[in-house]
Amino acid sequence: MPNPKPKLEGEVYYPSEAVKAQANVPDWEAMAEHARHDLQGFWAERAEELEWFQKWDKVLDDSNKPFFKWFVGGKTNIVHNAIDRHLNTARKNKLALIWESEKGDQQRTFSYFSLNREVSRFANIIKAMGVQKGDRVTIYLPRIPEISFAMLACAKIGAVHSVVFAGFSVDALQGRIEDSQSKLVITADGSYQNGKVVELKRTVDEALKKCPSVENVIVVRRVGHDVPMEASRDHWYHDMCALPIANGKCATEVLDAEDPLYILYTSGSTGKPKAILHTHGGYMVGTYTTLKYVFDLKDDDRWWCAADPGWVTGHSYIVYAPLILGATSFMFEGGPAYPYPNRWWQCIERYGITVFYTAPTAIRGLMRFGEAWPAKHDLSSLRLLGTVGEPINPEAWRWYYRVIGKNQCPIMDTWWQTETGMFMITPTPTVPLKPGSATRPFFGLEAEILDDAGNAVADGEEGYLVLKNPWPAMLRTIYGDDERYVSQYWSKYPGKYLAGDSARRDKDGYFWIIGRVDDVIKVSGHRLGTAEVESALVSHPAVAEAAAIGLPHEVKGTAIHCFCILRSGFAPSEALAEELRQHVAKHMGPIARPEDVKFTDKLPKTRSGKIMRRVLKARAQGLPEGDISTLEE
Repeated sequence: MPNPKPKLEGEVYYPSEAVKAQANVPDWEAMAEHARHDLQGFWAERAEELEWFQKWDKVLDDSNKPFFKWFVGGKTNIVHNAIDRHLNTARKNKLALIWESEKGDQQRTFSYFSLNREVSRFANIIKAMGVQKGDRVTIYLPRIPEISFAMLACAKIGAVHSVVFAGFSVDALQGRIEDSQSKLVITADGSYQNGKVVELKRTVDEALKKCPSVENVIVVRRVGHDVPMEASRDHWYHDMCALPIANGKCATEVLDAEDPLYILYTSGSTGKPKAILHTHGGYMVGTYTTLKYVFDLKDDDRWWCAADPGWVTGHSYIVYAPLILGATSFMFEGGPAYPYPNRWWQCIERYGITVFYTAPTAIRGLMRFGEAWPAKHDLSSLRLLGTVGEPINPEAWRWYYRVIGKNQCPIMDTWWQTETGMFMITPTPTVPLKPGSATRPFFGLEAEILDDAGNAVADGEEGYLVLKNPWPAMLRTIYGDDERYVSQYWSKYPGKYLAGDSARRDKDGYFWIIGRVDDVIKVSGHRLGTAEVESALVSHPAVAEAAAIGLPHEVKGTAIHCFCILRSGFAPSEALAEELRQHVAKHMGPIARPEDVKFTDKLPKTRSGKIMRRVLKARAQGLPEGDISTLEE
């Protein structure tokens, strides 16, 4: 197949003719050009594909920057587009959700018709608890269908959901409930994690000792454990479902496009977690458009986003966008390696998953177990793969492409954030791919890489990643803290959104995300990304996962210290540590040779899979670890 001209530099994977023939965006350049020349027109056309109770007067109001508003004057509700509009079409009886339990002993399925019934019932119950439009509801549920029902039920009646990942500590939960002033908490008696029961209700009970705003708690039965139930405050969900008030229709509230949909807390390197606020109209249009074009979803696809609904990836691409598209989603309660490392591959084979989206940390974790596990399963249903959450190192990219995708499935490496709500830098299936690069900004977006003074850096140089123009799914503010919103994202480079990530762009215009700005190590004046050092380490056959940090050094200013998890069959030794130091120096140059390599069984990670390098740094120096509420353990 002839390569496009001019030829791209480096290792490039070109899309096949079969992929090009069926893509929702056959001509990337033409659509990018249209969006570049008419940003508002581009987004208006996407919004026209959805249903509105009342059309907007203005696509974008930028009169009070950086407090942008989208589809001003428009009336909608994300649930109308995610559920209601499908009920009058052939999709009514199509599967919306397939769920499997961790053990695989339970399956539940919901058509769009039955999903509507479940969401309406939940909404009726929430309303009966006195929750009204604008009230906040904290949801602390495991990966079970009820988490989707609860989120959609809140949105349906105009309440604002605040999902807290089920597994956060008492303090983290309490802080988020307190900050949001939630009236209602929705939880479960417990959840399953690698065969063990996690006591969710007890965590809620402990947290609520300091949360006077909470009036009611709804408890979903999942594990069947006896849990304390406080009279008049705590209510079993199954008991509520049996009441006459729960059953019957529930009207979808007509909301303003700018009415709040949810808040979601994200940790910065310092300070208390930030409550990111998203709204109905713009978020709906942004998530719908990006999923449609990037993952090219078709009516017969089976989509699996293996994230948790408790993170933004789950909000946008498990709960909302797939339903707006009328897709069939798969939700799996468990993790990738319990009880055996073939659990995910088993699910893909069993349910005929066609499009699969997960985190690089999961891919690297599964690489450790070798190729025999995925080889046991027929993965031929897959046509597209994706990654999210952190930059994927080229070694893991190639393994994913070759072993899971059988050299046939393009990998959509997506860069975005809780704050952006939708994919920002990402390929579409017809774009040539470079392992480790998120390629180019999505249609209508412009990204830039700047130095400290705000000047654009040369191609190949690293700097601060900024976004130059607004987008529909962008955060509107930090809930209850407009000042922090402006100072955090818009003050370093006035008029430009500071992502907090460092990146570089190559000569072909492809973006390479290096990592958080505090994940860049400056050794003897040279800027080195932790992701690059980690990629070099993981390319060694002994290393499964790695984390690199910078620690103070008398001569170099900062020296590189590394922590490695070894693959099975390799044992820690000083000789291996030295070999790894040489390996990094060989791959990146002598300047990048680590000062020290330590071996460990696990790394501190957030529950979305990001390595908490600042925690490693604090531990190494005996300093306070800061906000660790998002740590996995």
